[in-house]
Amino acid sequence: MIQGLHHAAYRCRDSAETRAFYEDFLGLQLAHVLPIHQTKTGRDVTVLHTFYRMGDGSFIAFFEDPTRAFDFKAQHDFDLHIALEVDEATLIAQQQKALDLGMEVRGISDHGFIHSVYFRDPNGYVVELTVVDKSLDGKEEQAKELLKQWQVNKTLPKH
Repeated sequence: MIQGLHHAAYRCRDSAETRAFYEDFLGLQLAHVLPIHQTKTGRDVTVLHTFYRMGDGSFIAFFEDPTRAFDFKAQHDFDLHIALEVDEATLIAQQQKALDLGMEVRGISDHGFIHSVYFRDPNGYVVELTVVDKSLDGKEEQAKELLKQWQVNKTLPKH
């Protein structure tokens, strides 16, 4: 049985810039750094893997690999974003901190069960800070029915 999320990992352009955003701005602790010089299959690499601890003990992690190209681009919310749960006071404080720093800030957006503020990290990823308003417990059957309806009614793009 899956116990929970240990870490989600993403590529980063620069580990120091990424640390400044996740540790200095968001307040996540840099908990571990793993330099990788060789893969388990014997391939030589130059990679740095960094881990930032969240309040529940899970981590968000990043790989910096200056030797291998990666298409960093500003992500659209619907394509890729990282949502981190916070309390109301933290949400408001981080929103103001970002505004004071001149950062791109969107929100507060009310999604009916959560409300959120959005930022962009140095790698182009959208980072959402979210406050839970209503539990999703007991919504499983409704979710399955809505997914079924979506599958039947969705319109696929014409190529």
